[in-house]
Amino acid sequence: MYAAAVAAVLGVAGCAAPAGPGYYYRGEALRTQSVEMGVVESVRPVTLGGPDTGVGTVGGAALGGLAGSAAGHGAGQAAAIIGGAILGGVIGNAVERDANRRAGVELTVRLDSGRLIAVVQEDMGEPFRPGDRIRVVSDGYRTRVSH
Repeated sequence: MYAAAVAAVLGVAGCAAPAGPGYYYRGEALRTQSVEMGVVESVRPVTLGGPDTGVGTVGGAALGGLAGSAAGHGAGQAAAIIGGAILGGVIGNAVERDANRRAGVELTVRLDSGRLIAVVQEDMGEPFRPGDRIRVVSDGYRTRVSH
C-alpha cells in the first residue's frame, strides 16, 4: 500500500515536466505570437518552483496517520496517529516541493528597439551566452527566448 501511494505521488509529479526546447502547451497552438529580435546581455541560473497541489501533503498525512495507527492502544495510539499525520504531511509537502523544482534561466535581453527585458524560463538545454542573437516570442501571457 505504502509503495503504491509513493509511486502515485511521484508519478503525478513527473507529469509536470515539458518535453524539450520546442515544447508548446496546447493552449499556445493556433494563437498569434509576436516576435522581437535582440541580443542576450546576461544569463543567470535560477530554480523554478512548481505548483503546490497538496497531493504530497495529503498523501504524506495519510501514510503518516496509517503508520501511527500501528503504535500502541487508546490515547497513545490516537496521539501517534495525529503526530504521524502531521509529520507525514510536512514530509509529503517537502517531497512534492522538491520533486517539482526545475532548473531555470533568467535572460536579460536588449531588444533591437533598445528596450531591456528579463525573461525567466525553464532551462531546456538550449545554451545561451551574452552576445547571442536571439528571438523573443510572446503571446501577451507567456514569453520565451530561443535562438
